[in-house]
Amino acid sequence: MAPAGLPHALCVELARAAVADGPEHWSKEAALARAEHHARTLLTPVVNATGVLLHTNLGRAPLAIEHPAQAINVEFDLTTGERGSRQAAVGGVLASLCGAQAAMVVNNNAAAVMLVLAALARDRQVLVSRGESVEIGGGFRVPEVMEQSGAHLVDVGTTNRTRLADYSKALGRKGADVALVLKVHPSNYRVEGFVEDTPVEQLATLPVPVVADIGSGLIDANCPWLGGPPPAWLAGEPAARQTLEAGAALVTFSGDKLLGGPQSGIIAGDAALVAACARHPLARALRPGAHVLLALQQLALAYLDRSAARTVPFWQMVATSSDELRRRARAVVAEAGVGEVVDSEAIPGAGSAPGTVIPSVAVRLRGDHLALLRTMRPPVVARTRDGATLLDLRSVHPSDDPHLVAALRACAS
Repeated sequence: MAPAGLPHALCVELARAAVADGPEHWSKEAALARAEHHARTLLTPVVNATGVLLHTNLGRAPLAIEHPAQAINVEFDLTTGERGSRQAAVGGVLASLCGAQAAMVVNNNAAAVMLVLAALARDRQVLVSRGESVEIGGGFRVPEVMEQSGAHLVDVGTTNRTRLADYSKALGRKGADVALVLKVHPSNYRVEGFVEDTPVEQLATLPVPVVADIGSGLIDANCPWLGGPPPAWLAGEPAARQTLEAGAALVTFSGDKLLGGPQSGIIAGDAALVAACARHPLARALRPGAHVLLALQQLALAYLDRSAARTVPFWQMVATSSDELRRRARAVVAEAGVGEVVDSEAIPGAGSAPGTVIPSVAVRLRGDHLALLRTMRPPVVARTRDGATLLDLRSVHPSDDPHLVAALRACAS
């Protein structure tokens, strides 16, 4: 290995680029700096001290994926000895978890929404409230996804108020050919004031299927895996089980948000509609690999046996008490010899439960040290407020506390 831990072949390319840039880039120091800069562009573990539990730019839900270096029966039926379904095993477990007839997995929730629209509504109309025709992170826009799927968007209601009568009126228009109603979770924003939307219970009375994109992936509003009442900050967050019970034909949601799993999208609900999605040609292009399927299966089993609060990193972060965070923060400050312990507010992140906060504890250091923290090994990503740097403990795994100590000492020196 060459400087910065890079393979020799990469260093040769960097050296050639330096030569092309001119003599001022030919020194040993410049070469090492170039190699170090390139190394920092590669994927690497970081310490998330931002207080954003599901940080989209940091991979959302932290999860250890362990895949043995062995063959796995991804599409092999061990009973018949013949080719099986990639979706059968994990889809069955996820269906049980959601209280659905069937479920399937694709590579993210945007893919799930597109596949549903392409399979069930191509060349037909889909009703969407104007208040839910949203854009979320990464430029995901409902109208554009609708266009790519081949379905035709029909806006109903207004930006702030949409009633059941608005949907009924659109269904009754001359020439209407409505395939389904799409209800979209606003995800990363919240409209307040003179507002009204139509709940799934009412939409389910319409003569077309209701597809609810709940986005964040909360499985059950009661959070039975926590062994107590659900956190207050989850109030109002749509959940897969309750949405299906309310009459939705399908729900779509992310696997790497409140579910706490790998990047994936899940379609769950009516067996015939899920089967139609699975048969569509796009399903093959959007299917996940063995690593994701195995990780999701293990995750779903953890929820079913009520061990998720102990084994799923996201819910471990949520369940940690403020007293425990304060104890850790004090220990970090005492060992580093710098910083002060302050109350803080963490957020779920990734568009989950927008506008809500979770009580937390942080280590505060005067000044802006974000750039220096990012040079640590591993890099530490924090946030600033009121001229000070905050390292929020709720999003930091306890095993990373020693890295916070080292980072604080570096900032002090």
